Amino acid sequence: MNEPTDFGPDRPVLLRGGTVLPMDDAHSVLPCTDVLVVGDRIAEVGQDLPAPDGAVVVDATDGIVMPGMIDTHRHMWQTAMRGYGADWTLTQYFVWYYLEYGKLWRPEDVHAGNLLAAIEAIDAGVTTVVDWSHGLRTVDHADAAVDALQAVPGRFVLAYGNIQAPPAEWTGAPEFRDFVRRRITGDDMLGFQIAFDVTGDPAFPEKPAFEVARDLGVPVTTHAGVWGATSDDGIRLMHEHGFMTPETVYVHAASLSADSYHRIAATGGSISVSTESEQSAGQGYPPTWAIRAHDIPVSLSMDTSVWWSGDLFSAMRTTLGADRSREHMEAHVKGETVTHCSLRADQVVDWATRGGARAIGRGDDLGSIEAGRKADIVLIKNDASPVSFPLLNPYGHVAFQAQRGDVHTVLVNGRVVKHEHRLVGVDLAAARREVERTVEYLRSTLGEEAWQKGMNPDIPETKILDNPYTYTDYHSASTHSR
Repeated sequence: MNEPTDFGPDRPVLLRGGTVLPMDDAHSVLPCTDVLVVGDRIAEVGQDLPAPDGAVVVDATDGIVMPGMIDTHRHMWQTAMRGYGADWTLTQYFVWYYLEYGKLWRPEDVHAGNLLAAIEAIDAGVTTVVDWSHGLRTVDHADAAVDALQAVPGRFVLAYGNIQAPPAEWTGAPEFRDFVRRRITGDDMLGFQIAFDVTGDPAFPEKPAFEVARDLGVPVTTHAGVWGATSDDGIRLMHEHGFMTPETVYVHAASLSADSYHRIAATGGSISVSTESEQSAGQGYPPTWAIRAHDIPVSLSMDTSVWWSGDLFSAMRTTLGADRSREHMEAHVKGETVTHCSLRADQVVDWATRGGARAIGRGDDLGSIEAGRKADIVLIKNDASPVSFPLLNPYGHVAFQAQRGDVHTVLVNGRVVKHEHRLVGVDLAAARREVERTVEYLRSTLGEEAWQKGMNPDIPETKILDNPYTYTDYHSASTHSR
């Protein structure tokens, strides 16, 4: 194994000779191109760039250099329960977290989940994550969430939420304002949103929470168009009261009418699509086909590791699959055949990078590779993998071939946080110990019977159809002809 490289805070980094995806409007591909990072910025992009004195030179030959990916909706506090809800529906998720056991989380459990999720993100080349943190029952929980985020060298946005209380109640509490004053200080590495859902109640009880967000000058992110939970009525109420803005992020938006999509498009908001979640949990069919028809900006997200993998390679792959499968299905119903795919690989790579940057209000300095931008960069390269070559269609390779194990080097704000497939400056063992303590606490508090029942919900009975081609005495035509 190579000796660890000294990535001092003042050392420039030169990624040499990779295939660069700058994520410009033309979705260009720049072969054999260098990217020079000085401080927290991209200093230059070009071929055969001279290496400054003392620079770390990373060989990007046969690799893909792209902007860091941006996840606009992840419940990071749930990551300590990784995979526990693999067989849940959305109803089972709601019951387990909202009504029963989510209220058991202590501040240290939120810290453990956030810490592991933050580490997992940078390991997978996700350099910015919106922590849709709706488990913040108290300000102590919120402080623990931020402490964990700031302990990891990634870029994060805390979307403050509390599913155990009405939004008007917790946003109006003096301790919430005090938290914002203490912890949201304009740090470039920590953004802020307010996260809550709109029930569609005609009284519009969420109005005071929107007013708090407006007063603080921060965006609202909301689960919209979730089957059985949030509907067109919520969108209509937001619109009629003037709370739909270009900064608003609508998560899922999978079961909305054309009228709601028109309102979102007209007010400039964006939609965070969590395709794995929508496919499996039941919010509605992943809506990219409808979003594209209304020209609404899109970003991608993975939702929660209690079900799914915390990377955006899976999100890109499943988004393409869901969009294309619907397109084929609708054509087949009409007796037609799709001859050209509408959604392309370069578009979902754009959604995973530039789309996320725009959604969080960072479109001017994140999400693309060009001089002057923040140096949030990912190198995809794995010389030990037979899947790393040939590299023919770089956008297609990112969307369909690459995975977290192929993430070779990651820079966040100019700092190398992963190199040669190994995390840099991260104490993974300490995170493991925290998560183990949380799992032990939750399992012992629930009791073994409830723990197992939660992880293994009942399986609905499957009716086997009668088969008219089942015979007790079968003879083939060739037998009868003898």
